[in-house]
Order: sequence, then structure tokens, then C-alpha cells
Amino acid sequence: MGGDHGPAVTVAAAQRALQRHDDIKLMLVGRPDALEPALRERGLDQDSRISIHAASEVVGMDESPAVALKKKKDSSMRVAIDLVKQGAVDACVSAGNTGALMATGKFVLKTLPGIHRPAICTALPTITGHTHMLDLGANIDCTADHLLQFAVMGAVLAQAVDDNARPSIGLLNIGSEAIKGNETVKQASQLISETALNYAGFVEGDDIYTGKVDVVVADGFVGNVSLKTAEGVAAMVNQVLKSNFRRNLFTRLAAVLALPVLNRVRHTLDPRQYNGASLLGLNGIVIKSHGSADEEAFANAIKIAAIEIDHSVPERIRRELEHHLNATGEEA
Repeated sequence: MGGDHGPAVTVAAAQRALQRHDDIKLMLVGRPDALEPALRERGLDQDSRISIHAASEVVGMDESPAVALKKKKDSSMRVAIDLVKQGAVDACVSAGNTGALMATGKFVLKTLPGIHRPAICTALPTITGHTHMLDLGANIDCTADHLLQFAVMGAVLAQAVDDNARPSIGLLNIGSEAIKGNETVKQASQLISETALNYAGFVEGDDIYTGKVDVVVADGFVGNVSLKTAEGVAAMVNQVLKSNFRRNLFTRLAAVLALPVLNRVRHTLDPRQYNGASLLGLNGIVIKSHGSADEEAFANAIKIAAIEIDHSVPERIRRELEHHLNATGEEA
């Protein structure tokens, strides 16, 4: 029910996901009076692979997480996460209020042993493919221990999703030299280097998109600013290209000749292909879709949830963290 478009997008995305994945079933959580007509319109009302679970309330995109958590216990978001807790579904996908989703997920599902704070992680395109980056805004102030936990979780996600046995980890900093950065980043670097993780050391902002490492670790403030900056640059480049190709007859002809290349570039950089951020560290799978996602983008978020289910990502994080704690003698 959340996001900028609600059922208009989520129902259409559900149909796409069902068409592409034979092995999934979907439960739409929300107001039946809004969902039932949308299902009938698309001929999905008789499909046994999709069902409705009623929830009477909706969390607004601008509501505070505290209000959503305390006063809207029958919101579609809360009910969906409760269903994960009960084992009735294997994952929750939402385009709703990020803060409320994280707060509700942490309250209902709790964090995995050894995880102090969940982190938002998503894949970003690079020259060589993609990289996973976390945290992207859930935790503004982080300790060195938090960054270590993010590194473990990011490594496990890359192992599971990319079938990468030993993903490389980079810690985002203002320089690659050991003397650069604040004390928190320096301490985190020391902690990560003492683990069995494939730690590549510090990486800078321009390394995020070169494919230098498989996982980029940062606190939520730096990670979110980096992500939004990249999105802004991509939008600017797209607009500049359009403006210049439309300048006159000759540039329009050039655009026609360049169309195959432009289409490939557009597909590679299409943010819809990377929609679906994992709330890692929870004792269950919760995927956050961008609030403005269209049906293609939201369908991709559903795909991310299916992949994490298939690879038992929370359980793998639990095992990896237990292994690390046993190896270092720490306590959860």
C-alpha cells in the first residue's frame, strides 16, 4: 500500500514477477477494497499463486517511525512483517516509509545474534558488473564494530547472490592511505583486517563504480550521500545527452546512429534494474523498494527477495558471524 503509487504499481509488479518466476507465490497485504479491483482488472483474481491478506491501516511516507510503530499496528507494513515473523511468508517487500520499515522490522523480527544495527544494502552498477554497498542510510553514526558487522553481512550477501566464494571488501574513506580518515574508520579497518574476510583496504568514492571491490562498506550518512550524489550525476548526464542530441537535424541523425549503444548504456545504468535494498541483520528477509518505483523496478525488488530466500541469507549471516565471534573470542 505504500510508496508513491500504491496498488497501481505493486499489483502490476506482482503480475510481472509471477510471469517471470514459476516458483513463487505472492501475498498482497493491504486494504481489500483497493487490492481486489486491481487484481480483477488484470485477471489475477482467480490466480492461485496470489492472495490478499487484509490490513486496515497504511503508514504515510512522511510519518515518523515511532508513530507508525506504536499507533498503526494493523498497517500493511506491520502486518507484512508480522507474517514473516510467524513464518507464513518467507520475505517482505515494501516501497513504504524507510524509517518505519526499518524500525518495524527491528522491533518485530529482532536482529541476528552479534548484530547491533541492521544496515541497508543494495547493488550498484560498475564498469565490470556491480558492487554491493552498505549502509545506505539506516545508521547515521556508527562505531568501528558496526562497520565490521556491515562488512561481514555484505560479504555474505555477495557470496549468496553472486555465487562469489570470496568477495573483496573495501572500506569507504577519503583516501587509500592508512593514515587517512577519522579514528572510527581507522579502527574499523584494523578490525576487518583481523578477520578471514578478503579485505582490500580503503577505497575512495570514485572506486565505487570501477568494480575495484565486490562490497563497499560505509556508515549510513556517507553511504546515503554517495548514493544520492551518483543518482543526481546520472540524471544530469542523461539530460545533457538528450539536450545535445536534440539540438538540430545533424545531432538527431547522430542520435539515430548511436541508438544501439545508447540503449545498452541506458539498460546498464537503469536504476530499476538495481531496485531492491536488503535490510541486512534482521532475523528475517525484508526488502526495501524505492518509493517512486514503477512496476519494473518493484518486480526487481520481488526478485531480490526470492534470491535471498533461495540462499537463506539471514541464516548464512548468522553462521558467518558466529564463526567470526568464535574465532576472535568476542561475545554477541
